[in-house]
Amino acid sequence: MTDLSAFAITRRWPAQHPDRLQLYSLPTPNGVKVSIMLEEIGLPYEPHFIDIGQNETWTPEFLSLNPNGKIPAIIDPDGPGGAPLALFESGAILVYLAEKTGKLLPTAPAERYETLEWVFFQMAAIGPMFGQVGFFHKFAGREYEDKRPLERYVAESKRLLGVLETRLAGRDWIMGDAYTIADVATLGWVRNLIGFYGAGDLVDYGALKNVPAWLERGLVRPAVQRGLDIPKRP
Repeated sequence: MTDLSAFAITRRWPAQHPDRLQLYSLPTPNGVKVSIMLEEIGLPYEPHFIDIGQNETWTPEFLSLNPNGKIPAIIDPDGPGGAPLALFESGAILVYLAEKTGKLLPTAPAERYETLEWVFFQMAAIGPMFGQVGFFHKFAGREYEDKRPLERYVAESKRLLGVLETRLAGRDWIMGDAYTIADVATLGWVRNLIGFYGAGDLVDYGALKNVPAWLERGLVRPAVQRGLDIPKRP
């Protein structure tokens, strides 16, 4: 049996199946990137629910896996060379899983780098900007008298949606006919912006055509439907 006892996080969240990839996460836009990916590629894994409402990402056990205190993070018992590998940052995990399984990332160099640039577009732009809209529109920031931060993030989010709208013109997926980790990275954030954050009207989502069609195509995928609810909330 695989021994993961060297990883302190397993003392708080024990592995019932240590031979499977261990996922430490919850169903946020960043967290579902990895659960959707794992469902898409069919790699056996064991999910562990990390309660950010109880500050569990700031416990010593979780910080031993990700010193930045954010979900998701993984331990792959069968990492490079057969040795266990711990990994955090959702984008890095997506690339790792794609390369490990040979799925959802083109192998041709030019297409591979083009896919990666759209993954990094989500990581560097869509995630941070949409998240700020959520904070200033739905959470504590909505009580701020100064509305300039919300206006700034709404304007930037509208611009980013416009970039995505243009990219998806004549394409089913971000890379064209091929569904890739670029789509996996982005679907949850667009869904959250117009759903959980309730910011669709703010960003003029109804004026878009290609992005809503792309989101609808993504959300009906069985793996996406499953991944959006993993790990299940207690």
